[in-house]
Amino acid sequence: MSSHRLQPIDPYSARLIGRDDALPAVTQEQLTPERLRQRFASQPSWTPELFEDSLRLHAQPLRGAAVLIALVQRRQGLQVLLTRRNLHLHEHAGQISFPGGRCDRQDLHPAATALREAHEEIGLRPAGAEVLGTLPLYCTASRYAVTPVVALVSSAEGLQPHPDEVSELFEVPLDFLMDPRHHEHREWTMQSNEPVNPIPLRRRFLVMPYVVDDRSYVIWGATAAMLRNLYRLLIA
Repeated sequence: MSSHRLQPIDPYSARLIGRDDALPAVTQEQLTPERLRQRFASQPSWTPELFEDSLRLHAQPLRGAAVLIALVQRRQGLQVLLTRRNLHLHEHAGQISFPGGRCDRQDLHPAATALREAHEEIGLRPAGAEVLGTLPLYCTASRYAVTPVVALVSSAEGLQPHPDEVSELFEVPLDFLMDPRHHEHREWTMQSNEPVNPIPLRRRFLVMPYVVDDRSYVIWGATAAMLRNLYRLLIA
């Protein structure tokens, strides 16, 4: 059986298809802790977006996992806590992600997985997180069925990222990520090395570039897709 060895994806050099300038942003009034508690406690009817990873892997066996979308309460507003994965990791090295990982047998709920992994990866104590609820499963190209767990975090001071897993811990304003003007649709064309019939493969995904203090963060793929589904829930 032949295999397709593909070049790594460089999301920011992928062709820009467009931005969602016509979609409304979630207002500041909707992004308060109390309003978020209300939205998760009584969700309206809404439809999550399906991106290519989920569509392509729908019929394949997947492993359970969970990530923590931690919303840090700051004076200037809620901030999304994100990590940059260590460059030597086997999967998704160097990418922007949420704390999280595989479900263990002792985990009674995806929230238990997300909180346990966040404690192991960045030193976030479970007692300091108020779980609001979950978003729909997202299936990744690495064959994980991921449950995003959304939680309010009272303080992110004193967190200690595990150096073997996390190279950087940073925050992005929630209102920035909940504004579709910052959501870019991009397409990456990959050339397989199949000797007989090399077929260019195309992949479309979201990119949410964020620049602060001359530092650039490229949020894309599954992380961006889960944030997009959070947007869809909050705007519904």
